[in-house]
Amino acid sequence: MLLHSPLGTAADWGSLPDDLADRGVETVVVEVTDDDRPPFASRYVARCALQVAAAAPRHPLLLVASGAAGPLVPAVAAAQRAAHRTVAGYVLVDALLPQPGTPTRAELAAAQQHLDPPVRPPEFFTEPLPMTADWPDAPCGYLRTGEDYARPAHLAALRSWPVHRTAGAPLADALAELVTELLPEGG
Repeated sequence: MLLHSPLGTAADWGSLPDDLADRGVETVVVEVTDDDRPPFASRYVARCALQVAAAAPRHPLLLVASGAAGPLVPAVAAAQRAAHRTVAGYVLVDALLPQPGTPTRAELAAAQQHLDPPVRPPEFFTEPLPMTADWPDAPCGYLRTGEDYARPAHLAALRSWPVHRTAGAPLADALAELVTELLPEGG
């Protein structure tokens, strides 16, 4: 399941959904377009849940979150578990890491030394995010495609998560390599 950043669109994944489909990977690409007013995070999580339910995936989910979707992964996973869908693992792609409690995006960005462009109203960055408790409940990995997310990647490594860089490889190849390490049994 591909979760685009709330600061972007599903199109930001580029050819990744098609590349995964070409490999025979069942892929749900979430497209959230109505999280433009408070409560931003709750709208995003609810829309993800509805779209996954509509797609009715047959296999346990691998949640792949980009950018500002990273801190929302625990809430998206909780919604999936509430719907009796299994979450096999998580991959954060150039994303901020979730942390316990209800921090704001601004607090996470400050703690992880990252600044997102102010393309949303200020309250987007200052609203408390959904509670993160008992997470992670499945294997996690981090995929870094550039220099912008060095600090979150370092924090992921400190959590003993596998951290990979694309190093010019296509995103689908880098993701496949990381998933193989993360879920050696095929999830």
